[in-house]
Formats: sequence, structure tokens, C-alpha cells
Amino acid sequence: MVTLTRHGAALARNISIQKGLEWHARKGSFDLDHAAQGQTAAEKAPDAVFDQTTDHLQDLFAARRPIIGICSAGIIMRALSGLLVDKWLEPPVLAISDDGSAVIPLIGGHHGANHLARELAEITGGVAAISTTGDLRLGVSLDEPPAPFVLAEADDARGVMAALNDGAKMRLITDMPDALSSLERQWHDWLMPLSAQLDDAGGGVTLRLTMRPQPASPDQLVYYPRVASLGVGASRDCPPEELKMLVDDLLADHDLSPMTVDAVYSVDLKSDEPAVLGLAASLGRPARFYSASRLEAETPRVKSPSDVVFDEIGTHSVAEAAALAAAGNKAVMLGPKRKTAHATAALSATPDTSKDMGEGSLPRGRVMLVGIGPGQSAWRTPEATSMIRAADELVGYHLYIDLLGGIAADKPRADYDLGEEEARCRYALEEAGKGRAIAIICSGDAGIYAMGALVFELLDRDKDHGGVSAAARRVEVTSAPGVSALQAAAARSGALLGHDFCTISLSDLLTPWEQIENRITAAAMGDFVIAFYNPVSRRRRVGLAKARDILLGYRPADTPVVLASNLGRPEEDVRFRTLASLEVDEVDMLTVVMVGSSASRKLRLGMGDMVYTPRGYAKRIDEDKGEAS
Repeated sequence: MVTLTRHGAALARNISIQKGLEWHARKGSFDLDHAAQGQTAAEKAPDAVFDQTTDHLQDLFAARRPIIGICSAGIIMRALSGLLVDKWLEPPVLAISDDGSAVIPLIGGHHGANHLARELAEITGGVAAISTTGDLRLGVSLDEPPAPFVLAEADDARGVMAALNDGAKMRLITDMPDALSSLERQWHDWLMPLSAQLDDAGGGVTLRLTMRPQPASPDQLVYYPRVASLGVGASRDCPPEELKMLVDDLLADHDLSPMTVDAVYSVDLKSDEPAVLGLAASLGRPARFYSASRLEAETPRVKSPSDVVFDEIGTHSVAEAAALAAAGNKAVMLGPKRKTAHATAALSATPDTSKDMGEGSLPRGRVMLVGIGPGQSAWRTPEATSMIRAADELVGYHLYIDLLGGIAADKPRADYDLGEEEARCRYALEEAGKGRAIAIICSGDAGIYAMGALVFELLDRDKDHGGVSAAARRVEVTSAPGVSALQAAAARSGALLGHDFCTISLSDLLTPWEQIENRITAAAMGDFVIAFYNPVSRRRRVGLAKARDILLGYRPADTPVVLASNLGRPEEDVRFRTLASLEVDEVDMLTVVMVGSSASRKLRLGMGDMVYTPRGYAKRIDEDKGEAS
């Protein structure tokens, strides 16, 4: 919930207490004196506080978080209108009037917003202003079936609902296996509001529930129960096409649609096996994993146990055991184990939808290297925001996590001080090895003088040589690029990186000063623009002065220099100097120092001073001028 006023805050407190929803409030718009009776101030305080309404709404929406704005609908739509692209991916968005009299689903009516509007209206005593035809006239949204059912072609639902709304008759067809017949009753119960339009004689439109592959069409909606668990095993470096062909044949031979598959299950030792991961990706389903000991517990139900497999990994079965474990106690074996030279596969299903399938399994662990730029949301990529929201825990230097503000207010976090870089990367990798999604938060870009290289260095070592555990080495590592300090400094000061440039860190904690000095000399000889990172610290003050003196031997004293601090933040400061006038004492740890090449120039414009480095267009400009004359 997002509130902008004190009246909205009072309503949000009431809703939050009853439904446990997270509450974000604009700074200065709430008063704890107005808290509901019987609750402590801590329980009634907002979960997050923000300054800029539009930025905050856009951040939440980009992270695909459902939003309930207790404010005017116009405020929300003006903030989000430019972000509307794909209705199947966009989160539900609702507006509630300050007095609770109107609850309006704005986005995602068929994806949870209408249902949530009705629940909220019961709390506020208001009216759920639902405008979607399926909910109003039919009493059911055919493109939003309840779990475990999925619709094959969601785009066809609109035409079918329009036809039914105009009075068309329909027929229901089911051909479920006897062992799964209880799913037919659930499906019929969902469609009960349409019973008056049933006509088994045919005509009109058809709604079909099946496990078999069926063609969808504008007058036939095909629903599949996603209740099949696909267990697979694979030898190391199994050809991906071999496993995929095995599974395709297994499904085809039992006349089963891939859309019935809930997930791909295997043993955790295979959580980084390309063939298993590729299969899950091709099916569009998640890959999940069990420990060998958990799979061994399924041995009494397994039809084809193997002593060879047990001797190798500690369980008598992988494919069958994984399929059975995922489907639970009421599992029905649809396709017993079959194998090829390098792969095995088995398929089971469950009629029991009261429990989550795959109970006890874990996803492949993920470490997400998230570059957040300088910290402000406008410079943070949507991919970075999505990774932050997908994380089970945030890891990083506490200042960087603090910069995320409300977008991370509900996330567990592991804070580390400067100097604890190895500890934070080890923690992230080992936690990810437990099947968790961990985001390492870095300022700038995670691959530029940040945690990216250290994560891969730890993965490059085994446990006995200073690396991480085998489980940690199987995790997925992804990286979201961020705006680096040199990019931000160049953008704020003109176009200093218009030609060849390099970056050099002046920190000698990990790199001997002799190497740093050699790199400075080489960059000076090559006449590169140079971005100096880590120019000074509390104990290290001489490196920048030495660098300046080396450069003065190769380029003019009036070479432009940019000192940029706190880029993208309220206290941003960009200063211009010359190489000869550069003083170490005006540089701190939050400053990036940019030194131009011998060709770099400074000019004064109405907007102020700017620097740039010509790329060589002068010759072409002068030639064009000569031709024109």
C-alpha cells in the first residue's frame, strides 16, 4: 500500500492490521498519534518512507510488485502510464479513495486486482468498482483459472468471453484419467457461474479440460491441470538434446501435454547440469532439486532401484524418486523410468491439490551481482530492480543497501563494513548454495572495482584451496550492469570519455604500488584519458600526488581535470581543475578523479563549464568547411 496523506495513512493502518499488507508512506504524511487503538506505535509505523511519489511508484511497478495506492487513480496512472507494455507481466494495481468508499482495479483485473478489490472493499465498507466484463456479467474470468489449471491460449479467452456475454451456449469436455478425476470436479466448480449456458448438444463454444495435447482455437479454450512432476537424471555433461528427446518421447508415448508439467525435478548434485537446466527452460518450467537422502526415502515406492546409482551418489533412484517425492503421498505414476545412455526420466502426477507440489525441493541457488549506480532510482536499471525484488536476502556494504530505500524495506539484509569484501562474497555464495537467491548490492557497476571479480575468483577455487563449498560452486551467478562512477562523472561534466580512456585504481591494498605506477606511466605515454578510482583514503594520501607528477611529464599543465563526488545524490559535487592545480587535500574516498588527455579541452557555455575530448572529427569538419567556401 502506498499513501500520500494523513487520511490515507489512517486507512492504511487499519487495512495493514487486518490483512498484514506492507505500507509505504510519503514523508511527513503520517502521524503516529492517529494510530488505531490497541496497537503499539512500532506496529502502526509505515514499513517504508519515501520522498518522491512518482519515482517510488515506478520503482515498485518495475519490480512487479502489486500496488494499492490510497490516493486518486489519476496520480497512479500518470506515474505508471509510460511503463505499461505487457499485461501478462504487469502486476495488479488498485486505487482506493482516502475515505475507502471506492476500490478501483486499474491494472491486472484478471490477474488478482479484481479479487483483491472485493476483499479490500469488505474492509473499507466501500464499493469494488470492477469494470471487466467477465467478472461483472459472467461471474468468472476464463483467462484466470484457479490453480492448478492453466489456459493454453490466453489470447483466445477474450473472444470466448465476449460470445458468452452475448448469450452463446457452451459445452464442457473432460477426459481426465480415472486416478485424477477429482480434478474434474474442481474445474466444474470453478465454472459453476456459467451453468445456465451449458448445452451438451454442441454449438457455441467449447471449454475442454485434458492432459492430452489439444489444439486451441477462437471457439475452444483448452485447460490443462498442471499436476505432473517430471523427474530426470543425467550423467555429467549429458548432451542436452539427448535429455530433451527422452522427455519428448516420454510425454508423447503417454499422450501428455508438456503444459501438464509442474516442474523439472532432480538431485541437488545436478543443479548446475546444463542438460537439466536447458530442459526446464525449454518447457518454461522451474527446475527444483532434492538432496540424495530425501530421494533415498522414496526407494520403497521406486519400481527400478539401482545399486550402481546408490554407490555413486547415495540414492537408489533419481528420476523416479524425484517424480514421486514431488507428487507426494498420493502420487500416480504416469510414466515409469526410461533411460538412454546418459539420461533418465519419469513422470508422476497427483490429484491432491491441497498441498504444494515439490514440497521439500529447492530451486537452484542464485547470486545476483547488482550494480545500483550511484544510488538514485532513476539511474538504476529495471533489471537491477527486478533482481533486488527477487532476492531472498540483500548482502553488501550497509550504505549501499540503505540507498535502495523503500524498494528493499521488506528484505532481510546482511550488512558488512568496508574491508569485509571477501566475507560478504563467501556468505552470499554459501547461502545461495542452500537454494536461496542472494543479491550482492554494489555501487556503480558490480564488475568494475566491485564484487563481481571476487565472486568468480572464489568460484575458481575449490574448498581446500581457499574457495567455497561444492554446493556454492553449483549456484547460478548473474549480473545487472550499473552506471559506473566514470560514466556518471563524464556525463555530468561534458564528454571527457569521447576518445580512448582507461581506469586505474590507486589503492595499493591488493596491488603493489610499483605495478600501479607502471600502469600510470603507460597510460600517460599512450595519452589516454584516465579515471582514477580509490584516489585517496585516510591512511593513503601520496598516490594521487605521484600520479599527478608522472602525468605532468607527458601532458600540459592545463590539462582539464574533473573531481566528481556523490554523483546522482543530493550532495552531488562536480569541480573542474587543471592537472597542475590538482590538490590531494580536496579529494576524498567518494571522489572519482578524471584526467583528460593532451587533446581534452574545457569550454565555458551558458550552462557552465564543460570538458570534452575530441575524437578526430576536426579534420572532417575543416574539410567540409573548405568545400563549402
